[in-house]
Amino acid sequence: MSASTPFSSANVPSSGSVPHSRSVLVTGAAKRIGRGIALEFARQGWNVAIHYGGSERDAAEAVAEIESLGRRAVALKADLGVESEVVRLVPACVEAFGGLNCVVNCASRFDEDTAADFSYAKLLEMTAVNVAAPLTLTRMLHEITPDAAASDDSKRGVVINVLDQKLYNMNPDYLSYTLTKAALDNATIALAQALGPKLRVVGLAPGLTLISAGQTPETFASAHRVTPLNRASTVDDVAQAACYLANAHGVTGTTLVVDGGQHLVPSPRDVMYMIGTQKP
Repeated sequence: MSASTPFSSANVPSSGSVPHSRSVLVTGAAKRIGRGIALEFARQGWNVAIHYGGSERDAAEAVAEIESLGRRAVALKADLGVESEVVRLVPACVEAFGGLNCVVNCASRFDEDTAADFSYAKLLEMTAVNVAAPLTLTRMLHEITPDAAASDDSKRGVVINVLDQKLYNMNPDYLSYTLTKAALDNATIALAQALGPKLRVVGLAPGLTLISAGQTPETFASAHRVTPLNRASTVDDVAQAACYLANAHGVTGTTLVVDGGQHLVPSPRDVMYMIGTQKP
């Protein structure tokens, strides 16, 4: 599968051959939280497009798992930092499923930097993936959503932007990542205002959910427990919240924080460095 081709024609049926049922595109869905969200949508009866960047084998496995649940699935390859590849994703979903109802913008660049060492190039690269790609996919979903959606909840499209609890518990770590998520948070409000009533746009902000590079199981478990609920978010928590938002017809322009109350515990450092933090 070449980088210039964001989907395999072997996985996409001919246009018009598939009766349309509810379909969702999940970016970054080959692994981790994105995969969990994709599988939960499938369990709830949705057809699912698995976007991936370089994890082709994982994407194929996710497609197979969704198909085993009796739903349709397709793997779509695209570099979210390249506009010409991003704009092909929504048409590919329409070709595969006959339509598209929901986009979950889960994929993001998560590079470590600070105010002392950030670079112009890194900030721009992360902005392309974490902000420009979600905005582009939102615009394209609005374009294909029928005018009838303006007065029919069942036809109205929805975009779910995956954010981060740290936006509500700010610290200076991961500076460029944080700035891009803050931009997407504000874009969620602006797009909900601009693209309604055909489209709902909502945010979903997880807390510490999976072990990341540099963490051990022990340090992850310690950080995970520093919350009012003695646990932060799990993949299932985030996936179930995404499906709730996809069906919450009266919700737009707001963000659901799913983190076990992690954002309520002040910390001078990012959650990645929370070891030893005490509850208030």
